[in-house]
Amino acid sequence: MTTMTRNDCLTLDQGDTLAGFRNEFSLPEGTIYLDGNSLGAMPKAAPARAQQVITSEWGTDLIKSWNKAGWFDLPSRLGNLLAPLIGAAENEVVVTDSTSVNLFKALAAGLQIQASKKETVGRKVIVSERSNFPTDLYMAQGITRWLDRGYTIRLVDTPEELAEAINTEAALVMLTHVNYRTGYLHDMPALTAHAHKQGALILWDLAHSAGALPVELKRANADFAVGCTYKYLNGGPGSPAFIWVAQRHQEAFQHPLSGWWGHASPFAMQPAFEATAGIRRALCGTQPIVSLAMVECGLEVFAKTSMQAIRAKSLALTDLFIQLVEQRCSHHPLELVTPRMHAQRGSQVSFRHAHGYAVMQSLIARGVIGDYREPGIMRFGFTPLYVRFSDVWDAVEILRDILDTADYSMNAERHAVT
Repeated sequence: MTTMTRNDCLTLDQGDTLAGFRNEFSLPEGTIYLDGNSLGAMPKAAPARAQQVITSEWGTDLIKSWNKAGWFDLPSRLGNLLAPLIGAAENEVVVTDSTSVNLFKALAAGLQIQASKKETVGRKVIVSERSNFPTDLYMAQGITRWLDRGYTIRLVDTPEELAEAINTEAALVMLTHVNYRTGYLHDMPALTAHAHKQGALILWDLAHSAGALPVELKRANADFAVGCTYKYLNGGPGSPAFIWVAQRHQEAFQHPLSGWWGHASPFAMQPAFEATAGIRRALCGTQPIVSLAMVECGLEVFAKTSMQAIRAKSLALTDLFIQLVEQRCSHHPLELVTPRMHAQRGSQVSFRHAHGYAVMQSLIARGVIGDYREPGIMRFGFTPLYVRFSDVWDAVEILRDILDTADYSMNAERHAVT
C-alpha cells in the first residue's frame, strides 16, 4: 500500500466534488465528527425552519397550519422527497413514527399477508440475524408472543447461513441492510430473490444505508422497508422514521395500529376503522410536526447531489481510514471487523480493541467523536457530505497517539448512551 501523508489528504480534499456540502452543516470547531451513523450533524437550515414552524405556523396561524402550511400532507411529501434515495416510487413512502413502531407495522402486515394465502398459510418462521439491531429482534419477539399462534424466530450467526435458514418454512425475513456493529452490507437483490423463491416475504431495515449508499428497493423487488432519518439523513435527534411498502402489497397492507391518520376519512369521525388507500394506511396517530419539518432540511441537501457520488466518496474515506489505521497503529491489538470488499461494506469502519470503550472515551475527549458497541467495538461513521479526507488523517493520528501513550482510563465512566 502507498504510504499517505497529511498533504496527500489535503490534496484529496481540494479535488473533492462534494467538499462544498460541508458548508451546509453546523459542525463545532475543533471536532472531527465520525458518528453520523448514529446521529447526523445539524443542517444550517434547521434552526430557521424550526423557528418558522414554531413562531409563524404554530404561533401565528395556529390550527390553520394543518391546511395553510401543509402539515397534514407532510408525511407523504417528505416520503416522496426521500423515495429517490432508496429506489422507491412516488407514493410508496411515508415519514412517520419511530423505526421500532414501523417495524411492528410491517411485521404484522407481512405475517397477515402470508397467513391469508393458501400456499403460505401454515408458515410460522421469521428469519433474522442474531447480530441484528436489538430493537428489530425485540419487535419480532414481541409480535410473536402477542400472536401466540406458534410463530418462532430463527436466528443465524453469519450471513453465509442465511440461504439455508430461508427455506419453505419461512413466512418473513427481516434483515438490516448494513449491520450496525460491523458495517457489513448485505446483497439485497440476491437475498430478496432467494426469499421469494422460497415463498417468503422480506423486510429490510435501512437505518444504516439510507443516505449513505444507493439503495434500489423496487429494482430488488423487495416487499417492505423501514429506516430512520436521524443518521445519514440528518433529520435531528429522534426525528421520525419512514416506512416503505411495495405498491403490489399496499391494498393488502394491514396492521394493528389502525389510528385515525390511516383512516379513509379521518374527519368523518366514524366509529369503525376503514383504511385509506395507498401508503398513507401505514400512518397511525397525529404527527410530530416540528420534528417532521426538520427532516426536510436534511433531505433538501441530497437533492443537490447523487447517491453515486456520495457512495464513491464513502468508499474512498473508509478505504483511507482502514489503510491509515493499519499502517500507523499496526503494533496495537486492533482487529478490523468491517469487510474490506466494497460490495460488502457500508459507510462505517469498526475496529475491535480489548479496551475499546476506554479508548473511544479518550478519542471523544480529544475531539474525535465516534462511538462504541459491545463487545469491544469502536465504530467510526463516515458521512461524505461533511467528512474530509484530512479529518481521516487527523483522527488516525490522534488514535495512534492515544494507543502509543496508553492515554485512556481503564475505569472510564460508563454513560447511559455509549
